[in-house]
Amino acid sequence: MTNDIATAATPLPLAQGHWELDPLHSAVNFTIRHLGIAKVRGRFNGVEAGLYVGETLGDVRVSATVDIASIDTGNADRDAHVRASDLLDVEKRPTMTFRSTRVSGEGEDWTMEGELTIGDVTRPVTLAVEFGGLVEVPVYGGRHAGFEATGEIRRSEFGLDFAPGLLGEVVKIHLDMQFVEPAGA
Repeated sequence: MTNDIATAATPLPLAQGHWELDPLHSAVNFTIRHLGIAKVRGRFNGVEAGLYVGETLGDVRVSATVDIASIDTGNADRDAHVRASDLLDVEKRPTMTFRSTRVSGEGEDWTMEGELTIGDVTRPVTLAVEFGGLVEVPVYGGRHAGFEATGEIRRSEFGLDFAPGLLGEVVKIHLDMQFVEPAGA
């Protein structure tokens, strides 16, 4: 290893194969400033994700699709307005997708680089990832791996530059994800 960072050839502590998302124990959350003085927190309830673990770190792939209409800020009227054509415009941008391009790190602290697409705009994004561990869960079947990931995007880079001054430019992302080990691993 070089500089305490695992190389692409480093073997992994996870079984090889396609790990499935445990949607009941996973969340895609965000925070954005409102009027520059307070934060609005929300989540997206419609999420599909997969984790592919190969023989080495260089083989790891993560992909996710988020249903933008599933936004939930705890206020139905606000959510309806945010979905409308003058804001997120879910008719034009029904989903956002993420595809990893590189994973590096070791122990509990990792970095995942990837591409986030919202509507027809794709931009690079980097997430700090904490590996929460691996545990046998007989009740839910098999072993589960837990991850927490954080990062941020700038709205204007995705063409979401509506309401400047009202809403902050930076959207902070916080993901809590559990994946279930492939059967027979």
